[in-house]
Amino acid sequence: MKTVAKQSILTTISSYIGVLIGYFNVLWLLPYALDPDQIGLFRTIQDMALLFVPFAQLGIGNGITRFYPKVKAQQFAFFSMSLMVSLVGFSILSILFFAFRETLVAAFATNSPEVIDFFGVVLFITFFSVLNSVLDAFCRSFLKIAIPTFFREVILRLLVALLILTYLTQLITFDWLMWGLAIVYLSTLIGMILYMKSNQIFKLTFDFGNFPEGFIQEFLKYSLITLLGTTGSLLIMKIDSLMVTSLIGLEANAIYTIAFSIAIVIEMPRRAISQVVMPVIAEHFSTGESDKINKLYKEVAVHQTLICLLLFLGVWSNIHNLYHFVPNNEIYEAGKWVVFWIGLGKITDILFSVNGEIIVYSKYYVFNITATILMSIAVITLNLFLIPAYGIEGAAVASFVAMLLYNLIKYFYVKFRLGFDPFSWDILKISMLGLFTFGLQFFLFRGIDSGIIDIVIRSSTITIVYLIGVYFLKIASKSQEQLFEKIKRLRP
Repeated sequence: MKTVAKQSILTTISSYIGVLIGYFNVLWLLPYALDPDQIGLFRTIQDMALLFVPFAQLGIGNGITRFYPKVKAQQFAFFSMSLMVSLVGFSILSILFFAFRETLVAAFATNSPEVIDFFGVVLFITFFSVLNSVLDAFCRSFLKIAIPTFFREVILRLLVALLILTYLTQLITFDWLMWGLAIVYLSTLIGMILYMKSNQIFKLTFDFGNFPEGFIQEFLKYSLITLLGTTGSLLIMKIDSLMVTSLIGLEANAIYTIAFSIAIVIEMPRRAISQVVMPVIAEHFSTGESDKINKLYKEVAVHQTLICLLLFLGVWSNIHNLYHFVPNNEIYEAGKWVVFWIGLGKITDILFSVNGEIIVYSKYYVFNITATILMSIAVITLNLFLIPAYGIEGAAVASFVAMLLYNLIKYFYVKFRLGFDPFSWDILKISMLGLFTFGLQFFLFRGIDSGIIDIVIRSSTITIVYLIGVYFLKIASKSQEQLFEKIKRLRP
């Protein structure tokens, strides 16, 4: 857990620098520089492209992490083969994209016809993101996670901000702004290549003859099978945005997007922890150390719930303050309850720990297909019923319900197949502490006007009460002991 914690801290720092930049972009710069319809289009194109990425990648991201320990001696041949497979996958996706183009046109023609004009941007972003994801997975196998995260979370958002500012100063037109998105993703790809070359972990070798017998077939089979299984969470994150655009319009998606972006900060620690935990789980499965996986399962559940619930409390308690600073907030604060339901969905995902990662790297990885198909049917069906009836709030509720069902299915499967369980008394303590902390701040600060003062007072109170509760309830007691020991050593 020490290695996991150390790597998670580094990636979390990058993630939260990125969050600050992302909050600036989404909560101020985008609403200030663009009209609601333009924001909706800007995000719809990105969401569509990123939804295509795992399909174009053919699922090899997890395959790289799982199979890397078996071919360390031929690692660069493995890397080269992975890039070739991803190029084949993108080619197949492109053919399907053009074959079903009229279907896509029909989906957006009524409420959001502007989307159709930028299908080319979608393919370029998908292509660059697919290659970037392969490089990222290879870096993860070397446990070099911080810099790739920095490129993905910080550099990408900075370049997006620069692009929007360029449009704001009227140096480019809106059409060039949209095409500039593709250049932004290309820039991060070039940065990743230069980083890997400087660390001597980027080398193309096409000698595939030294792989163990049957390795290539096993790798491709695993990657293709886990393709559907690894798209579940991404599908929930992106499909609702696209369906809001299709069923309601671009302005509704702008409101939904800003609300979603406020809520997404809650799961940032979970993303950082997951990136570090994946190769560790793969290694434990390869050595048959099931007890260590179960221990990690519980520890991750406690630590990420502890951090993420505090973030959820901070976001939801300050929701009126966050919207107070958004330009044209009278339009966008209609998404307030979207923040709540999306945030609750993220907490659900966090509570169930790394159940998806465990299934992916176990011998039962095929089950992920069943879980994802059920989840996909649920989220699309719920959206079709709830969006027309309740608008963007219906989409958020659909995401929450789908995420809950998805995690329940995976939880029971892991429990009965492998005997692992993430829950402990600490989880119950954290939940009760969270309810108490929220109730306390709600009654203490009901009359304060929105603004910086309210944010500072409310957030400080929440943090202090929460940390005091963690200490006296002895939540994650071993981690607390280790922390206090380190503090003692720092004393003169």
